[in-house]
Amino acid sequence: MPATAGPDKPQRMSKQTQITRKTVKDIAKAKGGTPLVMLTAYDAPMAELMDPHVDMLLVGDSLGMVVHGLPSTVGVTMEMMILHGQAVMRGSEQAFVVVDMPFGSYETSEDQAFLNAVRIMKETGCQAVKIESGAYAAKQISHLVERGIPVMGHVGLRPQAINVDGGFRAKGRTETEREIVINEARAADRAGAFAIVIEGVAEDLAAEITAEVSCPTIGIGASASCDGQVLVAQDMLGLFDWAPKFVRRYADLRAETESAVKAYADDVRSRKFPGKAETYSLRKP
Repeated sequence: MPATAGPDKPQRMSKQTQITRKTVKDIAKAKGGTPLVMLTAYDAPMAELMDPHVDMLLVGDSLGMVVHGLPSTVGVTMEMMILHGQAVMRGSEQAFVVVDMPFGSYETSEDQAFLNAVRIMKETGCQAVKIESGAYAAKQISHLVERGIPVMGHVGLRPQAINVDGGFRAKGRTETEREIVINEARAADRAGAFAIVIEGVAEDLAAEITAEVSCPTIGIGASASCDGQVLVAQDMLGLFDWAPKFVRRYADLRAETESAVKAYADDVRSRKFPGKAETYSLRKP
């Protein structure tokens, strides 16, 4: 039985101690102020650990690669996003939760985007959705916002476009690319996005976009000038043997996990586990 289960586990909150989640207004007020803290979350236990320390949790379609071992985010489905979104909502209390709309769920039309966004929000209870904001996306963003769905944009390196770009590579490092990225950010801002993720762009371009758009920007491989930062939690925690250039590792949980698993395996094989402390004995009447 997992440690989180059981009838004796106390309730996480009562009516007297109920915590209110952050809102779109809270995020908007951060523009130009103390940087927003955002991390990805894909399950309830990790969401619970991160919740007190972050402003936002992103249920990113990166879960396809991080959790499910897919080669890219392209194969992620609506069902996967909803399942993980539900788990993160159960594990968190105060963070503003954003769920990615997966590849193919919003590009065709405004109506397609709306119906899928409604499904995500209804079935997870999240506060917003995120879409990768190509040139086509402004209409979808505007359509969703007008109908009551907060939308976070995403410009620069767009993982769902990996097959067009031929891989994951930084954007905005040529004049032509710079113009494309900044125009996408402008369009998302004008369409009503409450925040925009800027991924994998030249530092000065991220600073330029942040200064120009009215909504907060969230950098990942962008610039400290952004209004906030996001990282994939597993990258930041050192759970993989490789991480992108823009990641700073704050722990080495891969090595710690391997060491713990080896110690467990050694104890099992030598019959040191379970020991007396981990076994039950007959109760005397």
